[in-house]
Amino acid sequence: MRFEVTILGNSSATPVYDRNPTAQLLNHNEKFFLIDCGEGTQHRLLRYGIKYQRIDYIFISHLHGDHYYGLIGLLSSMSLNGRVKPIFIYAPAALESILAIQIEAGGTPFKYPIEFFAIPQNVSSVIFENESIVVETIVLQHRVPCTGFLFKEKSKSRKVLKDKVTSLAIPTAYISLLKRGIDYRDASGQVYAAYDLTSEPDAPRVYAYCSDTVCSESYLSQIEGVDLLYHEATFMHDMVERASLTFHTTAQQAGEIARKAKVKKLLIGHFSARYKDLTPLHLEAKCVFENTELAQEGMTFSI
Repeated sequence: MRFEVTILGNSSATPVYDRNPTAQLLNHNEKFFLIDCGEGTQHRLLRYGIKYQRIDYIFISHLHGDHYYGLIGLLSSMSLNGRVKPIFIYAPAALESILAIQIEAGGTPFKYPIEFFAIPQNVSSVIFENESIVVETIVLQHRVPCTGFLFKEKSKSRKVLKDKVTSLAIPTAYISLLKRGIDYRDASGQVYAAYDLTSEPDAPRVYAYCSDTVCSESYLSQIEGVDLLYHEATFMHDMVERASLTFHTTAQQAGEIARKAKVKKLLIGHFSARYKDLTPLHLEAKCVFENTELAQEGMTFSI
């Protein structure tokens, strides 16, 4: 089952050096979630061969332009190209009226419905759930209300041991019952324990997306042990005062968060336009947390 994230933008306030403002696409079992939508997002989707009509869910972390200025253009293109199925947007409440004004001013109503869900700003909460994944918010500390997102797989069924099941000629229709822990009784009355015919399922995977925030340990417990953590790293640590003043994080601090939370892998992004070469930021984070990678545009990371 796929669980992967593609980086569409990794710049901070402005596009620069062929880097674009923040956007990511999460693919979980062929369901597509767009996380933030900075300027140029639809161009990146086209460049990387991603069909944007497959996106059904959009999550916006906060209302600074580099995280949502690409949204109205993307939504408009979806309508112009014949979309009729609804799209679901999870974002700060004010965005609903912003979109309504933009659509009304354009004089061309969209051909599909927008289902809008306002994100609670001061408390972590579950905002989305389907049969296989749950999304909850991470309360961050920025200049405006801002949330990250935690994508958590639901627990899976046990795995059937095919050789054992085949040797006992267990009917195919019974396989789903074994996965649920229901023992099998054959025609002679012999009982075979489901536990002996199955193995432990893969552990549920978790992706944490931490958007703009001053370095804080307030959300450490929520991201503890995640498989992949994306964390903003706008500045190098020699600019820690600037980072604090603007409610951002340094690359070193992002590494410290990853180390303290005992995550498995760290991605850093949201790089300031002052850095043409990102290698120093990468090295700074790696000095604290070895398993760190740059969230380079066009790269896909499997979880």
